[in-house]
Amino acid sequence: MSDIWFRTGEATVLAADGQVTDAMPEVLIGSVRGPVGQAFASMMGQVQGHTRMFVVRDLNQQVRPATMMTTKATIQSLEYVNLLGGVVQGATGDAIIDCIIEGILPKDGLDDLCMIIMVWLDPRTAEDPNLDKQDLYRTNYEATKLAIARAMKNEPSIDTLIANRKTVKHYALDGVIDY
Repeated sequence: MSDIWFRTGEATVLAADGQVTDAMPEVLIGSVRGPVGQAFASMMGQVQGHTRMFVVRDLNQQVRPATMMTTKATIQSLEYVNLLGGVVQGATGDAIIDCIIEGILPKDGLDDLCMIIMVWLDPRTAEDPNLDKQDLYRTNYEATKLAIARAMKNEPSIDTLIANRKTVKHYALDGVIDY
């Protein structure tokens, strides 16, 4: 049985200029026998507008550890679903397998782990006639790997957060709050 009980991580990778392909996954990793496993199992039902799906790299290629992904934005169109279940799902699956290859996730005990990944897919991507699917893949691949690595290393540490308290602020607060 895995000693990984409850780990969280997140990352943001920004889009290329002129694209709306920013990726901001939030990852929860843990034992199938613990709270993460229970949350994973409870996600088997669908919620309107927030599709849940296993992460697969392609047909008949479900990743290990078993991983469920869902959206942070409400799904409004078939085009959005196709991007989510295509480019984003493929990038996420490739990132997970590469995390195992690179030793970020342990190869031993994978069947004792599960992951939940909430992904950000900007609703504008489905309507963008100039959408760069390669950039959409890149941002989701890189951000997923980084979020998983941060979860496994418990980063950022509380010491880092305390040290950066006065120098790092949420981007949306720029001009709102003067530190």
